[in-house]
Amino acid sequence: MALGDHLRELRKRFVWALVGIVVGAVAGWFLYEPVFTLVAEGIRDAEGGGVLTDLNFTQAMSAFDLKVRVSFFLGVLFASPWWIYQIWAFISPGLTRREKLRSTAFVAAAVPLFLGGATIAWLALPNALGLLTAATPDGVSNLIDAANYLTFVMQFMLIFGLAFLLPLLMVAVTATGLVRGSTWRKGWRWAIVGIFTFAAFATPSPDAISMIVMALPICGLYAIALLVCARFDVRRDRREAALDAELDARGGGGDAGPAVA
Repeated sequence: MALGDHLRELRKRFVWALVGIVVGAVAGWFLYEPVFTLVAEGIRDAEGGGVLTDLNFTQAMSAFDLKVRVSFFLGVLFASPWWIYQIWAFISPGLTRREKLRSTAFVAAAVPLFLGGATIAWLALPNALGLLTAATPDGVSNLIDAANYLTFVMQFMLIFGLAFLLPLLMVAVTATGLVRGSTWRKGWRWAIVGIFTFAAFATPSPDAISMIVMALPICGLYAIALLVCARFDVRRDRREAALDAELDARGGGGDAGPAVA
């Protein structure tokens, strides 16, 4: 396929992915009120020291701007199967049939992993909010800017979702043959340290519980990815051994022919 055709295909897939996100954002627009109420309840319930904790809008356009941003955030979540499929559809024409099957499996795994990470973030959010608002002094009302708070929540969920895709990326790299599974296994200690370090920096809240809640599932996914990568190693070694045996047999047969003659 020529470069121009690749660029047109990329533009096509990008437009279709954007259309899916916009459609999801339209649905998110109508779901904004219940979603905002649900998210706002979290900060109202996290009243540190019994002080008043609530959200407020500081500018005239803040409410409308926040509604648009939350709608598109919900659109990204709702349309995640669609835009992930568009990425696969752009890559798949250059793949073999077996590679397409593997790519389909990766896409099928990516969607629940991304949504699962976002769900874990939502479950860890109340604890993070409670620790953050607990520092409010007595006799002071904690009126939090709604836009900043919703941005905090959206970043929290997106970071968790993307973090849950890291083990899948590790499997994908191993499947392509760029890295062997044994390499990942030898560095498991550094991987654990890296996961906890990443969780410490990725979680917007400074509490240790949110870091642990984020790191432990990723460690579990990393262990599963190690098993899958080890299976790829076994299959690759078998293919290479079979190929070497076939080449040896052909070489032996070639030597035996002239000797008999």
